[in-house]
Amino acid sequence: MPRPRQFDEVRVLSSVQAAFWDNGYAGTSLEDLLTASGLGKGSLYGAFGDKQSLFLRVLREYDEANDRMLRAWLEQADRAVDVIRGFVTGPLRDPGGAEARRGCLLANTAMELSVSTPEVATEARRSYAATTTLLAEAIRRAQREGDVASRVDPDEAAHAVLAGQLGLLVLGRVGQDPAALSAMAETLVQGLLPTP
Repeated sequence: MPRPRQFDEVRVLSSVQAAFWDNGYAGTSLEDLLTASGLGKGSLYGAFGDKQSLFLRVLREYDEANDRMLRAWLEQADRAVDVIRGFVTGPLRDPGGAEARRGCLLANTAMELSVSTPEVATEARRSYAATTTLLAEAIRRAQREGDVASRVDPDEAAHAVLAGQLGLLVLGRVGQDPAALSAMAETLVQGLLPTP
């Protein structure tokens, strides 16, 4: 009979996620994972499998948390257009630029691993499809609320909003000035989601 785990799984996964996010998959060594988790190799791999299995679990949980957050944000928002604007500009608001330079774990991973690791490409497609669906819902609601012109196709605009946000994240990663990123984000939102 297996022994019960003697560690906080949520804390371990959060710490490991931070290590992968800061260093990338290839740049995160086993030693980094052991240090971040506070576990020995046997405990870490016994609980989560090898490095790739651990990473894929962390990535999936990150994506699902973002999906829940965006859905809750949309459900609680007074105006749907504010959710869309926040989705585009949110990661760029850090005055010091540190958050923008860290980027999005999924976007960073997709650029690093999607060609060599089919599971990452599959997860990225799944997550981006879920995000696009939520953005399209937000655009439809914004149209009903009178904040976005009815001529806008919600599905096409949702894809464009996601593509624009990902482009801004890449620019943030390379150190683009945060004020310039914010101006680009506002132009993006205004261009893709014109008012009636």
